[in-house]
Amino acid sequence: MEQQSLEFFRSLLETPSPSGYEAPVQELVRGYASAFADDVRTDVHGNVIAARNPDAPLRLMLAGHCDQIGLIVQHIDDDGFLYIGAIGGWDPLMLIGQRMRVWTREGGLVGVIARKPIHLLTEEDRKKVPKLKELWLDIGAANKEEAAKLVRIGDAVTPELCYQETLNGRAVSSAMDDKAGAWVVIEALRRIEPGKLNCGVFAVSTVQEEVGLRGARTSAFGIDPHVGVAVDVTHATDCPTIEKKEEGDVSLGKGPVIARGPNMNPKVVELLIETADAHAIPFQLAAEGRATGTDANAMQINRSGVATALVSVPNRYMHSPVEMISLEDIDRAAHLLARFAERLTDQLNFVP
Repeated sequence: MEQQSLEFFRSLLETPSPSGYEAPVQELVRGYASAFADDVRTDVHGNVIAARNPDAPLRLMLAGHCDQIGLIVQHIDDDGFLYIGAIGGWDPLMLIGQRMRVWTREGGLVGVIARKPIHLLTEEDRKKVPKLKELWLDIGAANKEEAAKLVRIGDAVTPELCYQETLNGRAVSSAMDDKAGAWVVIEALRRIEPGKLNCGVFAVSTVQEEVGLRGARTSAFGIDPHVGVAVDVTHATDCPTIEKKEEGDVSLGKGPVIARGPNMNPKVVELLIETADAHAIPFQLAAEGRATGTDANAMQINRSGVATALVSVPNRYMHSPVEMISLEDIDRAAHLLARFAERLTDQLNFVP
């Protein structure tokens, strides 16, 4: 992976983008893509659409959502503590003891989510799984008046944003779901060789996937693609307590995951597999027996239908502040999609 591309990836992860509040990270995407795309635009929903060869007869849409799960300020009590609601699916246990940022008009405000010290917990307290509504966010305010001068109802909250690399080329951060996918689709667009491009490619950093696949729905309607590939994360099962017989055998560092099942067009899937084999790109297969909870779901049923596929990045500890991926996997995913795009022409037929 080139250093510039890695720095762009890190910048994405260190910029907040809870669903509905994606503008700061989308500004980064626009700036990066403008160096190589023929056209970069942001639609009224907030999706950033970067295109190459946009007037070609065959249109390919690559979608990776930039939004992350987060929180939203719902109430400020008389003592200045903030009570929050969820944006997306949180396990409340993941939030206890976390450093947080409230994204106010003036920037990121430091806060923490905690609870009574263990010394003060009763035996009954220790057995309970806390609910989100029982947690509070402490920004150090003396009272409601002081807190309300800085924080407004509806401000977004995320864990402290921190990107770190570990052993074996792995990286840890919140929002790998799905800034890893957003990076892959933009990077794939950059890597396409101009002389080999015979279709229009639209790489979309979609919004609001975590609250209902909303950005993919609106951007796909606008682009009206013939072929669509969503890039998201999937559960890596190479860690303790996950049953591979139920969840599949997916490992970090063994390549992107190509999904098979009813949400996927079989001809697109086979072309992805053929492309990976032709370029010696390691990949893994996964079975999805129903419509997935990804942008592939929205794209497949856009207008009169789109020939859709799903390529995933293995991810440990999904929907937590410490999601882990392999940098080699995202690099290979971008390589796969760039080479796949170069194989598409309007002579291909994707009718099953």
